[in-house]
Amino acid sequence: MKTIEELIEGYRRFRGGVYAEQAALYRELGEGQSPAIMLIACADSRAEPSDIFAAAPGQLFVVRNVANLVPPYMPDGKLHGVSSALEYAVNVLKVKHIVVMGHGGCGGVQASLAGGDNPLIGEFVTPWVSLLDEARDRVLESGSINPQFSLELEGIETSLKNLLSFPFVEKAVSAGELELHGAWFAIKHGELHWRNASTGRFEVVDR
Repeated sequence: MKTIEELIEGYRRFRGGVYAEQAALYRELGEGQSPAIMLIACADSRAEPSDIFAAAPGQLFVVRNVANLVPPYMPDGKLHGVSSALEYAVNVLKVKHIVVMGHGGCGGVQASLAGGDNPLIGEFVTPWVSLLDEARDRVLESGSINPQFSLELEGIETSLKNLLSFPFVEKAVSAGELELHGAWFAIKHGELHWRNASTGRFEVVDR
C-alpha cells in the first residue's frame, strides 16, 4: 500500500471478506478480550505477528516497538508505554505466556551497532536502543562474525531479563502462573526460531 485510498480500499475488502466471515467472533470480542498470550514484537512492517502465528482477532495481546525491547522496571512517574501494557497484560488480562520476538535485519539493532552521523540514529531512537548497550558491547567484544544477528538474539535475552525486573512479572513466574519465551523470525526464509528454555539456544521450529 502506498496511498490512503489503497488503505481505505483494504478496509472495504476486510469488511466484505474477513469481517463478514467472522462477524460473530467480532461481536463477541466487542464485549471484551481474554488472550492468553502477550507478544512483544518489533514495529518492523515485515514481521507481522498475527500473520506469522496465523492468529485470529482476540488471540494475541501484541505490543510492538523499535527492536522489540522491554525496558527495566522503573517506577519514576514518567511515560512508559511498554511497561503500562505489560502491567495490564499480567495484572488485568492474566496472560499465561509472554513471548519476545525479534527478527532478521532489525533496524533498531542496526541503530545500536551504528555510530557517528548514521541516519538510523535519532533524537528518540538513540536513547531507546541504548537499552541494548550492554548486549552490544558483549557482542562486539566476542568478535562475532555476524554482530547484527548476534545482537538480535542478545536483544531478546535483554528483554527477557528486564521482564523479570518487574515485581508483578517475577511474582507470576515464580508462582507458575506465567511463562516467558523468546523467538526470532527470519523474514527472508519465513523461519521461526524458538528459544529453548533449558539451553538458551534458538532452534528452528519444524514446518
